[in-house]
Amino acid sequence: MSAGALLRHRKLWIAPAVLTGLLALLLSLLYMGGVLTPESSLHRMPIALVNQDTGKPPPGARQNLGTQVSDQIIAATPDSDVDWRRLSHEAARDQLAAGKVYGALVVPPDFTSAVRSLAGADADRPTLTVLTNPGLGSLGSSMASRISEKAAHEASSAIGERLSAAPEFAGATGATRLVVADPVAVDTRVGHSIGKRGGLGLSAFYYVLLLVLTGFLGGNIIHNSVDTALGYADSEFGPWHSRRPTVPIDRTQTLLLKMAMTAGLCVPITALVMVACVGILDMDAPHLPLLALFSYCACLAVGLGVQAINAAFGSIGQLVSMFVFIALALPSSGATIPLEAVPGFYRFLAVFEPMHQLASGVRAILYFDARADAGLARGWIMIGVGIALALAFGLLMTRYYDRRGLHRMAPQPT
Repeated sequence: MSAGALLRHRKLWIAPAVLTGLLALLLSLLYMGGVLTPESSLHRMPIALVNQDTGKPPPGARQNLGTQVSDQIIAATPDSDVDWRRLSHEAARDQLAAGKVYGALVVPPDFTSAVRSLAGADADRPTLTVLTNPGLGSLGSSMASRISEKAAHEASSAIGERLSAAPEFAGATGATRLVVADPVAVDTRVGHSIGKRGGLGLSAFYYVLLLVLTGFLGGNIIHNSVDTALGYADSEFGPWHSRRPTVPIDRTQTLLLKMAMTAGLCVPITALVMVACVGILDMDAPHLPLLALFSYCACLAVGLGVQAINAAFGSIGQLVSMFVFIALALPSSGATIPLEAVPGFYRFLAVFEPMHQLASGVRAILYFDARADAGLARGWIMIGVGIALALAFGLLMTRYYDRRGLHRMAPQPT
């Protein structure tokens, strides 16, 4: 029968047309839905607010200017958008170093006295300092920086209005009035630095993407290769087609074989990823032994998950695992666009999707001195949970199939 004749059969078109159409629609909605509106999707982005001002309150005021500015910044920002955290300078530095805040706005100790000294000759402008945290990604750090700078400029304008109406500036020169109208300078600097070869805070994401992709693809390659070797799938290379004799083995033993091979082959897989990234490309990678162990366990968790899903769902399992580990995981990873800047659906996915947990762990190792509270502890916990779920789900399903007598039968040509 010719291809032209087969093309006229409508039923031949239905399954691929429906599946590819749904795939295109869902992938488009998932990926574009998470990146188009980061500013309007803000949800309690954590930023530290440090008031070090030790000056006395101005005449007629109950609080110094640093406290007034801090209160004004918090009152002017919706709680649903930004989580301003009032912290000491030491606590803010600690949370920057743990990746718990995207940045910080710091009021210096001499802020009140510096503002009041503007009436004198050659007075320096008071300065508010914005600290960035590039370890949380360039976009998240820049968003926090813009929010902090905007808050600082609004505070400067409010202070300028009060100063312009003060009696001591009534006879000021034009130059002085310009300074008084916007009296506060804003100095932006790095609050927690990362290495020069850290991809501006994105190396963690791409490294995790490599681990997930190699675990996913490696798991599927092992799955298909074992099925071919056992005679349950055809071997086809170009024009050569063959099928091996079928090996009598139940589903549970087949799954155990695939999982054991996955555990073994994840060693060279992760080793080669590290050789390429660290050895050849010279990626900044402190705590190298810990990174190697975490990388292996992460790749193993993904590979075992792929084997369990394939064992449970059969040929469509590769599509299911693609959605679990790739399609749903990428936009909810929080590694390129902060979770605080994506719609709520993606924040929900991030609770259990593996890429977010793995990215937090790798980010902690690469940028935050392998601190447990920077995401490393949660990463280890979720790897353990993922491996346990993969083993339990896969073995439960295959044992169920075996007990029901649903054996894998090698198809015979008609």
